[in-house]
Amino acid sequence: MTTVDAPRPDDIKAIPVRHPGRWIAAAAIALLAAALVDSIATNHRFGWAVVRHYLFSHQILHAVLVTIELTVLAMAIGIALGVLLAVMRLSPNPLVSGASWTYIWFFRGTPVLVQILFWYNVAALYPRFSIGLPFGPELTSFSANSVISTFVAGMLALGLNEGAYMAEIVRAGIISVDEGQTEAAKSLGMTRLLTMRRIVLPQAMRVIIPPTGNETISMLKTTSLVSAIALAPPELLGAAQNIYDRTYEVIPLLIVASIWYLLLTTILTVGQYYLERHYARGAARTVRDAPLTRLRRNLFSYRHAA
Repeated sequence: MTTVDAPRPDDIKAIPVRHPGRWIAAAAIALLAAALVDSIATNHRFGWAVVRHYLFSHQILHAVLVTIELTVLAMAIGIALGVLLAVMRLSPNPLVSGASWTYIWFFRGTPVLVQILFWYNVAALYPRFSIGLPFGPELTSFSANSVISTFVAGMLALGLNEGAYMAEIVRAGIISVDEGQTEAAKSLGMTRLLTMRRIVLPQAMRVIIPPTGNETISMLKTTSLVSAIALAPPELLGAAQNIYDRTYEVIPLLIVASIWYLLLTTILTVGQYYLERHYARGAARTVRDAPLTRLRRNLFSYRHAA
């Protein structure tokens, strides 16, 4: 009886599995992409000369700054209000939690554009605002039109609406923290507010940051709705509309606005990535290197090997 010797590991030659379907799909996508690029580059109706002329014009650059300012202020209002509403929503007091739920229900249930138009026309409901004691004497009053400008109307509408969404994001982050953390803080004599500020919220940031980054990117694009009330000075889309209303170059100006929106959202996406890495350090065993770090390491390894 003959015996067959088992093959040694050195004698085994691994043959990679072929995937012809992947190559066919990649070739089809590359062909479609090349056709799309060729169509965009050769179609004179896109008006690339007009795009180059207005891309860095004074009107557009100033509108970009207005868009950034509106985004930052609206998100600041939304985040501050969202934290407050989330804490109220988790309160054991039914009146406090009910008031928070009602606010979230109302502002999430009505379109942002409707809220912008309401704030723009708030003077029709309240021609004058007054400051004083409830049901008591009035200390001072002022005209609504003198305070609620188009910029303030857009900022308040976007910020108050964002507060409802941020409240749910913050609440999800808070309830993701183990209850034992709160109980341990109580055993040390910490108040509920101090526990929330020093124990719960720092740990909840890992859950809060990703959707907050998405909301910031969404807010940047949602500022374009303020063009419905003719914001002065105009934001990015409003400035593009003002220019093409005068020049009739609709498509090139929309491309200009789209390029700037893409640039700004890309910057926000990169910032969100590094924030997520920062707050993931305490939760993940290993934190993946940043793209630039990996690129530098690969380049160094290539040079060292050469």
